[in-house]
Amino acid sequence: MMPHDLVLKGGQVATPEGVILADVAVTDGRIAAIGLDLDGAEQIDASGRLVLPGGVDPHAHIEQMSGMGLMNADDFESATRSAALGGTTTVISFAAQAKGQSLRATIADYAARAARGASIDHAFHLTITDLSVPGFAGDLAALIAAGHHSVKLFTTYNIGLTDAAILEVMAQVKAAGGLVCVHAENDGLIGWTKAKLLAAGLDRPEHHALSHPRLAEVEALERMCRFAEFFDQPVMLFHISTAEGVGVVRAAKARGAPVWAETCTHYLLQTAEVLQRQGVEGAKWMCSPPQRAQADQEALWDGVQTGVIALVSSDHAPYRFDASGKLLAGEAPAFDKIANGLPGLETRLPLLFDAMVTKGRGGLSGFVKATAEHPAEVYGLAGKGRIALGADADLVVWNPARQVTYGADDLADNVGYNPWEGHQVTGWPEEVVLAGKTIVRGGAFLGQPGGGKWLPRFGGAARALGNPSPEYAYLQHKGAL
Repeated sequence: MMPHDLVLKGGQVATPEGVILADVAVTDGRIAAIGLDLDGAEQIDASGRLVLPGGVDPHAHIEQMSGMGLMNADDFESATRSAALGGTTTVISFAAQAKGQSLRATIADYAARAARGASIDHAFHLTITDLSVPGFAGDLAALIAAGHHSVKLFTTYNIGLTDAAILEVMAQVKAAGGLVCVHAENDGLIGWTKAKLLAAGLDRPEHHALSHPRLAEVEALERMCRFAEFFDQPVMLFHISTAEGVGVVRAAKARGAPVWAETCTHYLLQTAEVLQRQGVEGAKWMCSPPQRAQADQEALWDGVQTGVIALVSSDHAPYRFDASGKLLAGEAPAFDKIANGLPGLETRLPLLFDAMVTKGRGGLSGFVKATAEHPAEVYGLAGKGRIALGADADLVVWNPARQVTYGADDLADNVGYNPWEGHQVTGWPEEVVLAGKTIVRGGAFLGQPGGGKWLPRFGGAARALGNPSPEYAYLQHKGAL
């Protein structure tokens, strides 16, 4: 019998059924066998190590223009290199529609950029900002049918949609069988509070947190849950940041609403105190929604551990701390002139491994589910997120004892600073395999720009539950839709 292409030998392998001591054999880019004494043309010694599925990060902004008209610091080459070095082998980023741009042109633009630069596998959420473009409905249905399964909507900022527009998109996405993802904050509450703060001269980075009242998140989440119930349309609620937000999701799920939710690494591990730095240094940590309080962290961790929050993403949104990024409006800008977002693709997995595995907030199984298995399941990434026969051979060898302290600028992205400087983690991804090919070894990146593939998606665990509102069911029965 011919040997397998690659065998990872003697590691503690995290399978969906549990952790076992085993070899993992790879043939033609897929997991061909899990057992003992397997033979491979190439071998990786995983003894004394953990073998985990490659990370799946379903929320990242890459080579994208912000609502402020500012391009991200990372292109697909730098972002996916950084992701791979942190143990992530699949990413879903955004194809953001510009005003007046057709949906087909939007996807074609981002797909071309990713094909040139992405060194890991990837998919797109289609961000919808303009329903008035010609061919909108036909393009949306065709793109979902072609495998672009999810769309993103905003309820706020200059790319936010009205309720009427959100409802129309939900109706069209439901007809096409797709998933709606929402950045849910109340635009009126944010706008009113921000104006009052600025008028009073309260314009430093720490005031950014106050400009996003926690009730702005709570109200918008509740509204989107009710919209999801009306249509029986699956909705993913992005970046939950508050204890009350966790409560909204828990209550909606309990009454049968087809909603799922995520949070992000920085909400689990940072509070709004990170914004309180000398000068405008706190701008490095500005994001939306903002970091909250310790009590919110505890509620979020409980949500992750109980399944109310399905997964943890990075919400990688990279801007340099200079005139090309966060300081575009000058060296001491008011908080409303500072780009929101911080890098996270490379740090998500080590930070969460340290918190969940090393420190015990969820354990190894919980870590794998929150960072790989559940993202793959929810978003329909077939073959991803688990170590099982026939799955894609995306594998990461972790040293659970290795300690690393993050430095000031030690990431492989193009951001120029590390928002986790000084933070020590225990547990580190030492070798990363994508489709049976080693792309990280000994801290060196071995992948190739364009080496990743686009992943079509045709469903997933986030699906309709079969209980639309009577009014929607009536309209459907009467052929009014």
